[in-house]
Amino acid sequence: MNWKDACRWAVASSIVATVASSVFALPATAAPIPGPKPTVAPEMLAAMQRDLGLTADQALARLDRDRRGATLEQALAPKLGESFAGAWLAPGADRLTVATTDPAKTDQIRSAGAEARVVGYSYRQLDQTKRSLDGLGYAAPKSVPGWHVDIVTNTVTVLTHPNARDAARSFVASAGVNPATVRFVDSDLAPRPLYDVRGGDQYGINNQSLCSVGFSVNGGFVTAGHCGTVGSSTVGSNGVAQGTFQISSFPGNDYAFVATNSQWTPKAVVNRYDGSTVGVAGSQEAAIGAAVCRSGRTTGWKCGTILGKNESVTYPEGTITGMTRTNACAEPGDSGGSWLAGQQAQGVTSGGSGNCSQGGTIWFYPLGVILARTGKTLITEGGGEPPVGCEGIAAWSATTGYAPGDVVGHAGHKWESTYWSTNAEPGDPRSWAVWKDAGAC
Repeated sequence: MNWKDACRWAVASSIVATVASSVFALPATAAPIPGPKPTVAPEMLAAMQRDLGLTADQALARLDRDRRGATLEQALAPKLGESFAGAWLAPGADRLTVATTDPAKTDQIRSAGAEARVVGYSYRQLDQTKRSLDGLGYAAPKSVPGWHVDIVTNTVTVLTHPNARDAARSFVASAGVNPATVRFVDSDLAPRPLYDVRGGDQYGINNQSLCSVGFSVNGGFVTAGHCGTVGSSTVGSNGVAQGTFQISSFPGNDYAFVATNSQWTPKAVVNRYDGSTVGVAGSQEAAIGAAVCRSGRTTGWKCGTILGKNESVTYPEGTITGMTRTNACAEPGDSGGSWLAGQQAQGVTSGGSGNCSQGGTIWFYPLGVILARTGKTLITEGGGEPPVGCEGIAAWSATTGYAPGDVVGHAGHKWESTYWSTNAEPGDPRSWAVWKDAGAC
């Protein structure tokens, strides 16, 4: 595949809006508004307390106020018609504020239980100004992070970098809008699109070759070592700069860690290439004979059976040890991609023989070894992480080959490998020369 063709994707921009919040008290005299009481999941209630600084009672009161406000806005807006100029919940207030361009409508607003405010422009007028600016969005200077209808100030607020107001004014003037409806506000925002890291997705290395993401870990993702050397830069399938290889080991091993930049968020999912994803619940190692499926940018989602473990495989570049053999096919470009047994992460595609037309033999490099040697933690969702040792440290496995310096968790302790071993259990008296106890965890 031509590299430029593979990475020629359109990238859509997005603008981040911020909303201020505050703690409030709900008076016992507040008039009830018809409508169902909010049903609150315990997780949401806990998150509101954590992120908004509320007590449980304050969080419930806030949700009730918000429900009443939403119900009232939906009832009043159509009645006010063209004079409606927006509605909002002011910080510290217990009731909705509703704006109108018609002073004669204020009694109607107050009788419904809201505060009334008379303003100069209706919401429709302000929205028309915004739409005119939207139509010239392609010509917006980089010093203008965005614009929006601000119902509280009854203006269209145009954000502009400090010392760049002239460019913002020129942009607004080119749209031919009523300048009285526009307010300029200094802002140092630098909005950027955000992207997800998903297992199996394509990424490019140094604008020269293509591989597949293995699994999301803290700070980035793991993949095959033969995909790139330390310092190699990566871009996502959309052509956006993604990260840098910080760890890479090949040959001998075949693993790597790519640290992603702030535009990318590692997610605990693997691409099935049918429009859906599979959640990653943990990294419990599957047995020989177990079914296993893999994801990669060339051939998508393929399944097979684990046929062998701890195998040594010789490539032209050298011998790789500790590999797992399968009969699930793969082809060039699938390298580094994810292997799953159910929702349990198994490893990353290394190499093999054959193809997906005639079948073949493919090896993957075990994830347990990768986590142990990189010190990274697998990002999981759903069912969580089944027995892994010590807060995300890879659990010791009897079938994994370990080298000096590897770190595992076992029986509530952290262990550091001091020698090459397989099936030497940490803590067993016979393994005294193989593992060093690094303490409880």
